[in-house]
Amino acid sequence: MSADTTPVEGNGAGRPQPPDDTRAAAPAHPRKVAKAARKAQYRSAGGARWGLTLLGLALLAAGVLTVLLVAGVFGRNRPQRPLLDPVIQEFLVAQATVARIVAIVAGLLLLVLGLLWAARSLRPEPRPDVVLDDGAGTAIRIHSAAAADAVADGAAGLPGVTRARARMVGSTHSPAVRATVWIDEDIADDEVAELCRRLDAEVLAQVRDALGRPDLPVAVRLELDSGRHAGGPRVT
Repeated sequence: MSADTTPVEGNGAGRPQPPDDTRAAAPAHPRKVAKAARKAQYRSAGGARWGLTLLGLALLAAGVLTVLLVAGVFGRNRPQRPLLDPVIQEFLVAQATVARIVAIVAGLLLLVLGLLWAARSLRPEPRPDVVLDDGAGTAIRIHSAAAADAVADGAAGLPGVTRARARMVGSTHSPAVRATVWIDEDIADDEVAELCRRLDAEVLAQVRDALGRPDLPVAVRLELDSGRHAGGPRVT
């Protein structure tokens, strides 16, 4: 039996009452929710992407300058001259101690930045709690594991689902759910469509309503259960 999660107008007896939280009556734009859900599919790599972009631009600039130098843009005899200007060479020779200190500091700085970059990339992905009320004297939070288990348990109870797993991702101010649902390999195509409909209309709707976040992004990955047949095809 499928549950109807559509709000019912009116305040008559026996009818669902409208929620007190006005956020449930005004959900975010569907395109924004879908974009946020797509971001929740994989771990964010924005910092690494920006770092590689800046490094690539620096190398590109160096390559362009080299091509211009060889082409004679900076003078015909410039490629045969030393890379550093003689005046700069004389200054470095005269200030050898200062030059060495600057080079060592620059190398250590690059080493520290590289280690920080590697540590940030290898550290475990945060699992934020869901904040329901963060007042001056009261803070009501739902543990990340409890919120994720609500999605996993609800999905695991649907027909055709063999097991499910979910986890909270993102940040405390912008949480999201990343879930993987394994379905039986003998399930029909129309049953997969019905499963997706019920997953969105029942399980995810109830979780969003319980958490007070009608715009909570949820990325769901469907896969065939390969428990009995390893290497089974993946449902995308």
